[in-house]
Amino acid sequence: MAAGGPGEKNKPGSSVRAGNDPGRHRVGPAASLTDALSFPGRASSAVLSSVSLQLLLYLSGACWALHLLATLLMILYKSQVFSYPHPYLVLDLTLLLLMGALEVTRLYLGTKGNLTEAEVPLAISLVLTAGGALLSTYFLLWQTLVLWADCILSTTLLALHGLEAVLQLVAIAAFVS
Repeated sequence: MAAGGPGEKNKPGSSVRAGNDPGRHRVGPAASLTDALSFPGRASSAVLSSVSLQLLLYLSGACWALHLLATLLMILYKSQVFSYPHPYLVLDLTLLLLMGALEVTRLYLGTKGNLTEAEVPLAISLVLTAGGALLSTYFLLWQTLVLWADCILSTTLLALHGLEAVLQLVAIAAFVS
């Protein structure tokens, strides 16, 4: 049988190119960008993860770090300047630390779910986003002493949570279908 015949395609060490054989990847100038980005074992090489959601998650993480630092400094300021009852100070600090643990978990699961195109971590992140929005509302409305800086920071965080929730729903819908 001559090299390049129908039986040569499956022999190891054969110099015949596999062409569109799903078990092989093309190498060299004939390889396309989709071959370089395809994953073995996947039925489709279409990328469904959301770039805008990923950017919003990074922005939300940076905004939340600013919120944490600013809120800690403002609680320290309020406890020195105003009469801040000790039980309420402990409550506000505890809720701020709880919010920190919630945000770290939410951002991790949201990033993981988006990049791996998995619905479950992204759905858990969506539920945690609702919890983070509730805690942001606490720091916006129900905190013991609310300054205008608290209002600005919490409103910004609430807006980011709302946008993330919408984009997470869209991404979950894209992953499921």
